[in-house]
Amino acid sequence: MYRTFIKLLEQNAEHAEEFDSRFDDVQDSQHPDVVTVCCSDSRVLQDHIWGNDEPGRIFTCGNIGNRVVQRTDSGEVVSGDVLYPVEHTGTDTVVVMGHTGCGAVTATYDALTGEVSEPAGIEHCLSLLKPKLEAGVESLPDDVDRAGGINRLVEYNVDRQVESLIESDDINEDVDIIGVVYDFQDVYSGRRGQVHVINVNGETSVETLKDDLPDIDARIERLWEY
Repeated sequence: MYRTFIKLLEQNAEHAEEFDSRFDDVQDSQHPDVVTVCCSDSRVLQDHIWGNDEPGRIFTCGNIGNRVVQRTDSGEVVSGDVLYPVEHTGTDTVVVMGHTGCGAVTATYDALTGEVSEPAGIEHCLSLLKPKLEAGVESLPDDVDRAGGINRLVEYNVDRQVESLIESDDINEDVDIIGVVYDFQDVYSGRRGQVHVINVNGETSVETLKDDLPDIDARIERLWEY
């Protein structure tokens, strides 16, 4: 009983020993360089992806479908967890990260093309994704199989989340908003676990991005330029 949690506590003891002095400079405040919005998938290790072990460097947000909006009585707004570091800690870069084989995108696809029954909490999350993915589902190439279609919709969803941030009055124009896809299923070129850049401040053309960002041109790649 509780073996899983006991194991976590044992590993936390190792963490605490290693990190004992790493919190000295961030105990009273934080000024992260970037806020990342990732899917809350157990295979997407937000800090590990970036090789980060420095407290205070990355403000991490996670939810199913790497969403950046929440629904309020007055309509959809930028989620508070995404907006907080931009508004209060001086963070000037937002990275929206989708991932190959995303379950939330798959469920949204199934909901838009058939019938899906989910508990109310999950259905609420899917209801935030459906309006953003509906046009993408309708535009999928006829010659793409289901898995290929899902991964193209992963890109489409990242683009829509980036778009939501760009269009929001709550996000200053000097904040860089970048969309990426994390690949652990050999969908893109490169190694498993690599991040592929698909959107920078709303620009999605691979050719244009490679011209504008030659330092990272090898990591700029899309499956779908719709």
